[in-house]
Amino acid sequence: MLFIGASACWLFALIGVVSAGPKRPRSPQLSSRAYTNSSGVSLSILTETGVKNATAPDLYGWMFEDINHSGDGGLYGELLANRAFDGSDVTWSNISDFTGPVITGYKPVGNTVIRLDNLHPLTHSHPTVLALDIPVTANQSSTQVGFENMGWWGIPVSPQTYNVSFFVYPDQVRNQYNPSTSITVSLQSNITGEVWASTVIPAQSWNVVNYTYISAQIISTVSAPDSNNSLAITFDSVAASGQTYFFDQISLFAETFKGYTNGLRKDLADNIYDLKPKFLRWPGGNNIEGYSIQRRWKWWETIGPLEDRWPRPGNWEYYNTNGLGLLEFLEWTESMEMENVLAIYSGYSLGDAGEADADEFPSSDAALYPLLKEALDELEFCTGSTSTYWGAKRAEYGHPEPFTIKYVEIGNEDWFGKNYPFRFKYLYEGLKAAYPDIIYISTAYNENPDYTIDIPAGAMWDTHHYEPPEFFINGFDFYDNWQESTNNTNVTVFIGEYSVFQIDTPSEVDDFSDPPDIHIFYPRLLSAIAEGVYLLGAERNPNVVKLSSYAPSLQNWNWYNWTPNLIAFDADPLHTVLSVSYYLQKLFNAYRGTESVEVINSEGDFGPLYWASSTDDSNIYLKVINLNATVVLLKVSIESSWSSVNGTIITNPDVNAFNYKNNATGITPQPLNLTTTSPGSNGTWNWNVP
Repeated sequence: MLFIGASACWLFALIGVVSAGPKRPRSPQLSSRAYTNSSGVSLSILTETGVKNATAPDLYGWMFEDINHSGDGGLYGELLANRAFDGSDVTWSNISDFTGPVITGYKPVGNTVIRLDNLHPLTHSHPTVLALDIPVTANQSSTQVGFENMGWWGIPVSPQTYNVSFFVYPDQVRNQYNPSTSITVSLQSNITGEVWASTVIPAQSWNVVNYTYISAQIISTVSAPDSNNSLAITFDSVAASGQTYFFDQISLFAETFKGYTNGLRKDLADNIYDLKPKFLRWPGGNNIEGYSIQRRWKWWETIGPLEDRWPRPGNWEYYNTNGLGLLEFLEWTESMEMENVLAIYSGYSLGDAGEADADEFPSSDAALYPLLKEALDELEFCTGSTSTYWGAKRAEYGHPEPFTIKYVEIGNEDWFGKNYPFRFKYLYEGLKAAYPDIIYISTAYNENPDYTIDIPAGAMWDTHHYEPPEFFINGFDFYDNWQESTNNTNVTVFIGEYSVFQIDTPSEVDDFSDPPDIHIFYPRLLSAIAEGVYLLGAERNPNVVKLSSYAPSLQNWNWYNWTPNLIAFDADPLHTVLSVSYYLQKLFNAYRGTESVEVINSEGDFGPLYWASSTDDSNIYLKVINLNATVVLLKVSIESSWSSVNGTIITNPDVNAFNYKNNATGITPQPLNLTTTSPGSNGTWNWNVP
């Protein structure tokens, strides 16, 4: 049976014109489209005689960067904040303004004192630990004594098994007369003090030379009414009076996505998996670059036991634990059956302050060779056999099977850099010689007024766009003849970051101070309209546009640096909001064939209606977007015989409507209510597009 999947249609009115803004990688010569109300559009889908092209199989993917506490405190499954006392806030404007080891997230329980200690380090990478001092007078009370961790703005409790672990070490002098004590670990309410679930670590004589690693399970059979809960680690006040203990790497995981150790928060990962993304771009954008060359994302510091990984001040004003490290990213793509778009450091860092004042490696082979070696070693870790040094390390850390790396991106937004043409060429040639089958991606083309990158045939260009709606609508046909007009034969495109950032204005220049009258804080219906038109243009050019990913992807309501985002969340899974742009991604990826199909129009033209069609062995898909707040009559004829049609629609009376907490389903895909579902006498189908 053939059916037409009418994936989406929306209401929208166009205003404004397009011009270049400060974060616009390209500024095509586009003019504002002026639409009159169309009386109708007639389309012929040429399934038999028309030109067909294989669709881009990896077109829709996921971009991840630890921004908005989307990794630590978000998708990374660790439920405890500041588990290893590494650091807290980082000020963007000046790297000297950062908070080093802190006790943030903890509070004492009972008559105790908690403090930071660096005389009893756990490892070289984690020199600061928590000291718990229990006074001798503690035995005068029968209450528990210890400390609590408040989690990342709370801890959700539901029926499941939680894995808790930590390192503990006794103060030999204070504890020598009574070194044997038990430890209770419990999940409890911060409001009522009610204990939801707990476990007891049996009393033992603690090692006085090295830390003891403790791991246990807490089995919860109840659901807490909210996420205002904490994890408590406590001692019997009589047995432990007068003692001191040191703790580090205090960790709590709920059940993770597909059960991976040190894995992903299950509910958020489920939302990503539901999109069926074809690739993951990682470890991110700016966050790979670092505030300085020395503080860049160093992949070898993100592997191995957690206690040996080096934390770092991330680029988005908070510390990164690196718990979500190289192997975890690879396992993420493995668990979701995605291709890897691995970003490697290319010699550009943000120079303590921002893009305009960057640190760069010098333009010489000798200076860049260490970076090439870093990248080659990283690829060996990812793809090498166990007979190689780094492949053996991967096996040692639990994954002997090699991973596949299909794409490697050389840097991030390097158009801000002065010498990227040299750095790209050097790294590209060195990597291509060692791994010729990988597709390499340039992060710049013609965005910098001082140079244009010569992208080799077979390579790809990553272009980023945070724009008003009309930019995307006017860019519908940008890729139609892009290779020919730019002389980029066999060079393809990765739309690596994009979103409707603000409403249309007379200047159409983005204001990155986010004024509330024009900034779009959460994706609106008009966002999906404009983004959808742009993506239809990508679908119509599968020989050019091979990859695309919305950015940023995740927003923690308790701490965020950037809006809008695809998914917003906090500690409580019931509060997660999937945006209308999320649902656009879901529909566009789900309803797509293996070949794009030629469509000709005998009546009407693009605007206000936009469309694209594709087919597979049993279905024909037609995606339609109506920009205007008026109905357009659509007539569709198909060369192949077909029997029935069904569809899905996204729409709302208010073009500025969006999904939000407590109204998370305001705009969701709905079955299309059709009056006619079978072909007419001449094999056509008519639809009044809302």
